[in-house]
Amino acid sequence: MDITLFDPTQIRLNLLPFTFTRPVAEIRIGILKISEKWKKYGFNVGFKTEEYLSNKYPGSSDLMVNGALCPNPSLVDAIKSIQPNQRLVAGEQVLAQTGTGSEEIVYEGDFRLISNPWEIFLHNREQIIADFELITQGRESAEITDPHTIVYGKENVFIEEGVSIKAAIINAEKGPVYIGKNTEIHEGVTIRGAFALCEGSHVNMGSKIRGDSTVGPYSRVGGEVSNSVIFGYSNKGHEGFLGNSVIGEWCNLGADTNTSNLKNNYASVKLWSYGAGRFADTGLQFCGLMMGDHAKCGINTMFNTGTVVGVGANVFGPGYPRNFVPSFSWGGAQGFTTFQLRKFYEVTEAVMTRRGKTLDETERSMLSAIFESTSENRIWEKK
Repeated sequence: MDITLFDPTQIRLNLLPFTFTRPVAEIRIGILKISEKWKKYGFNVGFKTEEYLSNKYPGSSDLMVNGALCPNPSLVDAIKSIQPNQRLVAGEQVLAQTGTGSEEIVYEGDFRLISNPWEIFLHNREQIIADFELITQGRESAEITDPHTIVYGKENVFIEEGVSIKAAIINAEKGPVYIGKNTEIHEGVTIRGAFALCEGSHVNMGSKIRGDSTVGPYSRVGGEVSNSVIFGYSNKGHEGFLGNSVIGEWCNLGADTNTSNLKNNYASVKLWSYGAGRFADTGLQFCGLMMGDHAKCGINTMFNTGTVVGVGANVFGPGYPRNFVPSFSWGGAQGFTTFQLRKFYEVTEAVMTRRGKTLDETERSMLSAIFESTSENRIWEKK
């Protein structure tokens, strides 16, 4: 069955900077991207998104499904039952629609809709559990053969083929642990579920994974990680704390980078909202770093509680940078200049080549569009 996952306008704005470079449904939460969850339920998916993204993410069907929706069996059944010109709604939220959507059908089941960046880490545990069941049902896990690795709750651990684990401690008693294909868990690593390590990724020596976290494909993590999501192709390879955070693709956190996830006065964290054009109250006591694709930071970088870093930013230097770092910024606490596209492309080509990827014309066109559209946030350019 074909569906097109559409970007709800306000939700897409709220989910920036992550939706600068992808449709809403390409956000990873749990083990899988939202689009991949729908594929696991047997759907062929396309996208309805911003024009500058449409070459990379084309559409496919008249049956439109809200791209912020994480599927579940009840929701899948309801969407498969939609007839021509019907609209499936929950309150004021359109969940799915065909044609004119003139006939309204009310959905009364449970669903998870991701409408703000912090909800990615907030609901990550729930989605790891759901994806774990979806991926592993009816399958048999590979065995851990290393005699020096200790596993608690073995029934909640699933190992794909080609995995290397040496002298680690894995505790899955309070949440599942999924170890993807061709991954490596190095010596001295301690992992507590729920946790997902996706294909081709590494957890470096002595790392402490405190649970409810996802490391997307072809990434490296080290140090201490708690309740965070790394989309993929990104590195946090060294010591330092990452907590209650979301990191996009092609990011690099320098050695001893630390994120604050709790204010000294224990107050609710405010986070820059692209949709509102101001800092918005998350209602959360714990909230760390939101970092868009292709962003980097230097060694010993300190990110304050509730910091948003845009696409292609490069942050470095002493002190805390501002809580909102616009896309294609270059600098830190001492001030910013613009990371010009020519220099940015040089870095990006080098980074992607290391992962066997190329910066093609589709990607360049997309990134150029983002550079132009985010210029209003780089206020120093107006001086």
